[in-house]
This record gives sequence, structure tokens and C-alpha cells, in this order.
Amino acid sequence: MKSGNRNSKSSVELVYGRLPSLNTLSQSKVKAIYLQKGFKDEKILAEIQKTKLSPKYLDLNALNDLARGGNHQGIVVEVAPHEYSSLDEIINCSKKSEHPLVLILDEIEDPHNFGAILRSADAFGVDGVIIKSRNQVPLNMTVAKVSTGAIEYVKVAVVNNLVSAINKLKENGFWIYTADGSGKDNYEALDYSGPTALVVGSEGHGASRLVMENSDFIIKIPMKGHVNSLNVSVSVGILLSRIVNK
Repeated sequence: MKSGNRNSKSSVELVYGRLPSLNTLSQSKVKAIYLQKGFKDEKILAEIQKTKLSPKYLDLNALNDLARGGNHQGIVVEVAPHEYSSLDEIINCSKKSEHPLVLILDEIEDPHNFGAILRSADAFGVDGVIIKSRNQVPLNMTVAKVSTGAIEYVKVAVVNNLVSAINKLKENGFWIYTADGSGKDNYEALDYSGPTALVVGSEGHGASRLVMENSDFIIKIPMKGHVNSLNVSVSVGILLSRIVNK
């Protein structure tokens, strides 16, 4: 999992845990590898050999300190800071897709939710994720861990103004669907046939008024139980599944 910030001011970030580390080792930006003494995961060791780097073996306490108490599972990897994509890169990437699909996050503050959302974005072939430069958790250690490596494959762009980004997507043929409990359109009733941008709002406040005013559709997931809301990452998974399979 990664540390650092979206401005990439730090020289290295950290990834720990076996699956996130295994995904990271296949990338070219690995700087150093730290293993717990006695580490014997053959699959990871084989991947380490491909990097041409010599791992440094540490005792458990030293590795715990390096991972800041996180569940490292015997491995910590130093990597170059994550590089964010630009909005233009995501739009250009989407033009190569059979069904362009972009995800917009309006102030997601919980890193666990962000990590789970990136995992769903990777699973459903999202062309890119757009986040705000403020009031939004950046790509950090917890996000990387929860994403189980998806952070390495999903393009993420940071913008100062979501409405401006939405308008640019519209100029490039996208239809904007914002998920909100106040929505009048059942998410299952729409066909999502054109280039699609799905917007989800923050855990506590939902999407902002300006974002909803600039959306083409406000959609909702009907609730049949006693609880009238879902975790935002669960909602994203449900909505992306419907959009892709529709």
C-alpha cells in the first residue's frame, strides 16, 4: 500500500501486503524490497528475481516499523510516487473503448471506500476515475491495500472543479449519470448506450448541488429493506455492474 501525496513530493512510497506487493513488483517503478527473515512465498520470490533487485531481510519488529504497524505479511516494497493521469488522458483512453465509461467521485473521504471503488473500477473496465483536488482522500497506503493492486491499473485524474470536468466530458459525447437518493430514475430503467460518466457523492452528503444540476440523469437504487442507504463502494459496484452488463 502506498504513502505519499497527490503532488508526488516524496521520493518514495510504500506498498505492503502480499497481493498488493505482487502486483507492484510487475511494475518498473520498484525502488527497494524488504522481506521478513524466513520469507518463503515462492511466487513472490520468483517475481522479485525478475526485478534484478536484491531484497533486504529485516526482523519482524523492523518490518512492523517500516509498515507503520500495518499488516505487511512479511513484505514491504518501496516504489516511486504514484503518477496521476490528466483528464485529457482519460478522455483519450475512453475513445479507444467499445463502451466509454468514466467514474467521478465527489469528495470520497474514506480511504477504505476509495480503495474498494478502485477495485470495482478495475473489475468492470472503467477507463478512468476523476477526483477533486480538495476534500477527497488521495491515493495513499490504505487505498492501495484495500484496492488489492487495482491502484496500479486504474487511471486517476485530479481536477480542481468537477463541474468543469463534467462539461468537458459532455463536449466529448458523455452522458452524466449521478447517483443520489433523491433521484427519480431507477438505475435499472436506463440503457447507458452512449459514453457514460457515473458520479457518486460523498459518504455523508452525497453529490453536490452543482454537480447534480449539471447531470443528465439523477439515478437511484431502490431500497426494499429497512435500511434506506448503501455504502458508497457497494453502490458503485452495483451501478457499474448494471452499466456494463446493460
